Amino acid sequence: MLKYVLDIVELLDDPQVTGKAVVGYLDAAAGAEGSSAQVTTVMGDQGSTDFVLVRIPGSRGRASGGDARTLGVVGRLGGIGARPEVTGLVSDADGATAAIATAAKLLDMRRRGDVLPGDVVVATHICPSAPTEPHDPVPFMGSPVDIATMNRHEVTADMEAVLSIDTTKGNRIINHKGLALSPTVKEGWVLRVAEPLGELLAVVTGEPLVTYPVTTQDITPYGNGVHHINSILQPATATAAPVVGLAVTSAAAVPGCQTGASHESDIASAARYAVEVAKGFGAGSLDFHDPVEFDNLVHRYGSLAHLQTLGRTTQEV
Repeated sequence: MLKYVLDIVELLDDPQVTGKAVVGYLDAAAGAEGSSAQVTTVMGDQGSTDFVLVRIPGSRGRASGGDARTLGVVGRLGGIGARPEVTGLVSDADGATAAIATAAKLLDMRRRGDVLPGDVVVATHICPSAPTEPHDPVPFMGSPVDIATMNRHEVTADMEAVLSIDTTKGNRIINHKGLALSPTVKEGWVLRVAEPLGELLAVVTGEPLVTYPVTTQDITPYGNGVHHINSILQPATATAAPVVGLAVTSAAAVPGCQTGASHESDIASAARYAVEVAKGFGAGSLDFHDPVEFDNLVHRYGSLAHLQTLGRTTQEV
């Protein structure tokens, strides 16, 4: 996996990189049949970004009428670069790098004959010249498009669970270098950490499981005026599927717009974990939540799906 990550870092650390170049890389990994990856360019008030989406078919995947579940892997970020303000690949690019590496590995596995049971949908976006924005305790990367647009292009209706990978270094909450796992979030509920996912992360990294706290603010949509640790769980505002955040973390607070702060070995661990989750989820041996327990919570306490919306305005309160 590290080879893929090194290749992708080299590819993305280019002021002229586009989604088309990423698709070309994925096509090469897929071999003769190609990757069937799609690129959609979206213009915003502060520039444009290229959304890249690739579907890796499974042997018993939904797309071919099978019964194996579909996993979504979202590489969440604002931008891979903040040109012209800073020069080079920024820390915020880790999510995109990990997602593309995941797709490349799965496509190469399929080319060789190692086909997973379920379909896997990988989505991210490529913007080498994204804006920055103030955030406490360190500046964030912004994006030319808003979070709702990102979700429309990165969270698809066929994703039955979503693993969201994002750099989560711009805080003083997770004081750990490596990877950290969030609790499962589903339809406004913050559920317990999925133990099978936690056990798998410990196996993949060879380190004890590290989790991090998720607040109600973090699972509400951007734009409501409240503090969010970052956008890692924003996919949970756009789907009824369970969502888990896989955070690429550091022991010190690192700005998302900082260059020279990406650690390739940590990104490779995130991508290896995503591949292993895809194997287990599609095979039906790995769940993101307990459906019976979730249904019981909703029956007893009601729906919290209103937390997936912007809620009421001040005037309506």
